[in-house]
This record gives sequence, structure tokens and C-alpha cells, in this order.
Amino acid sequence: MRFVIVTGVSGAGKTSALKMLEDAKYFCVDNLPIPLLEKFASLMPEIHGEDVQNVALGIDARSGRSLDELEIVLDRMKKAGYDFEILFLDAQDSVLVKRYKETRRSHPLAMGGRVDDGIRMEREKMRFLKERADYIIDTSNLLTRELKQEIDRIFVDNQEFCNMMISVLSFGFKYGIPADADLVFDVRFLPNPYYVDELRPLTGLDDRVFNYVMDCDIARAFADKLEDMINFLIPNYVKEGKTNLVIAIGCTGGKHRSVTLANALYYALEQEEGYGLKIEHRDIEKDARVKGI
Repeated sequence: MRFVIVTGVSGAGKTSALKMLEDAKYFCVDNLPIPLLEKFASLMPEIHGEDVQNVALGIDARSGRSLDELEIVLDRMKKAGYDFEILFLDAQDSVLVKRYKETRRSHPLAMGGRVDDGIRMEREKMRFLKERADYIIDTSNLLTRELKQEIDRIFVDNQEFCNMMISVLSFGFKYGIPADADLVFDVRFLPNPYYVDELRPLTGLDDRVFNYVMDCDIARAFADKLEDMINFLIPNYVKEGKTNLVIAIGCTGGKHRSVTLANALYYALEQEEGYGLKIEHRDIEKDARVKGI
């Protein structure tokens, strides 16, 4: 039986994660009072059976003062031999603020004040849980279905996970460099399909464009060197505690070369296991919208 404590900062997706675990046949309880946690754990052998195979328990800042006792409770449970895992959902402050603004909800610790202050206070209170977490998922750049893929990978398929979510992002320089990019690569030195009449209306998602770009020796050499560098960086970033990596690859319009190289990198990284991976083509449709096509 797996016993998963699901926690994290408010707005990062804890409730969604619990629903996903429930869909995966986990018995889920949200916001159980901290003083009842040990009692709940002691009852798990009794409820384990055909109907209950795995358990997930949600804990967050709403626990109030009891949250201060949680670290002591977890230590006692560990000494008593209870086997549990901690999943911590996180997101960048700017993303959390945006989510709260969009839903018009107030932060549970903001006390009617600014969301930023509530986030800062909550991070301080939840720090010990993040430090103890077995899994950390940064949802800043994740869609709901992508979060479900990561949840299933860890808690359904039982695959390894190294607390790193990698986003490969293509973009056009004329629309601006992505503000959340950790690494930015400029591929405007490669042959441009835009100047080939039959390729201009296509994108890097089309085989003809992909092959046109990758048939260039320089493009293949760059793709190999980029893959090698990223594979070198990932374990070192993980070692330093980084949980979210955005790799941005840009060309002029974000439609041909950047899409091709982003896909090439994504396909290469897809062969590796142990971290989350997603791809996004930010500006692939923008030229068409600007021109009214």
C-alpha cells in the first residue's frame, strides 16, 4: 500500500492532484486535522483490502497552527515505522498571483491583504515540507492533462522521477524572449524555410520543413551539441535543487527553424527517463493571425 501526503503552496494544484489520484483508485482525504494524522495512519492496515489499495492525504496552509506540529508528527510516524511519501506541488510566485487574479479568490494567508504577502508567508510555513518532499512538481508551465501525466507516471506506473520538470519552448524573437526562460538559444543562423515559396506557409511541424532544416550539417551538429549540453546540465541543476527548467529556442518568427530544433531536442530528451518533459510552440500561429489568414 502506498501512503502519499499531497501538499504544496496554495494555487499550485494540490486539489487537482488529489482528484487525479482519486481517479487512479487512491482513497483520498483532504485537509485532515494534523492531530488525527497518526491515528489515520494506524488505521491504514485495517482499511487495506480490495476496495482500498493506496491512500492519499491532502495537507495545506489551512491547517493553521497545527501545521507547526506536523514536522514533529511526521518524525514520530517515521520512527514508528509508517511508510509514507510526500508530494509537494509548487509554482512560480508570478504564476500563483496570476491564478489567484483569474479566479478572483483570496489567498488563505493573505488576511484580506495582498496575494504576494500571503504567498511569501505560506512559503515560509511550508518550507520544511518542501525540504522533506520525495517528489516536487513545479506546475508553472503545466496544463492539467500534463500534470495528470506526471502524477500517473509516479504513482500509477511507478516510474522514477528526479523532481525536474523540463519545458522545451520555441519562440520568435520578433515577439520577444520568453520571460520565464532559463536557457535561450538563437537558431537564426540556420537556413530559413521562409524564403522557399512552397515551405513558407508550412511550419516546423511539417516533415518537409523539418527535413529542410535538419538536412543542413550545421543544424545536425548544433542539435547534437545542444542535446549533449542539456544532458550534462540536467543532473547538475537537480543537484542544486532546481525543479523547473525552461529551454527556449528562437528564430525570427517562431514558425520554422525554432520549431524544428525544439522538436529535435524534445525527441532526444524523450528517450531519457526520470524527469517530466513537455513541449510548447509559443508563436507558431502568430504570423497567420497577424496577417489575418
